[in-house]
Amino acid sequence: QVQLVESGGGLVQAGGSLRLSCAASGIIFSLTAMGWYRQAPGKQRELVAVITSGGSTNYADSVKGRFTISRDNAKNMVYLQMNSLKPEDTAVYYCNTSPARYNYWGQGTQVTVSS
Repeated sequence: QVQLVESGGGLVQAGGSLRLSCAASGIIFSLTAMGWYRQAPGKQRELVAVITSGGSTNYADSVKGRFTISRDNAKNMVYLQMNSLKPEDTAVYYCNTSPARYNYWGQGTQVTVSS
């Protein structure tokens, strides 16, 4: 059974930083591309960042230069370092495989950026 558990969200002022973590189980993590996604109120879920099994990364234009995705295959963990946060980054953040599997979605972690 696949389980993805996100943590690390919170309330932060604009310009601040947060580090999100995702613990994965039930998948061959080291061979799986992983992504961070987010869903803001009233909007569709969107892909924020991807990291391949080999460590290559890609980012949405809206977060390039501010967010960094990383992974630790020994711990089955994927991270999202978010710097220079903006109010428009406010959303529930999820991790999933890339491409995402509909039955892998977890509860997500809320990130709220105040202006």
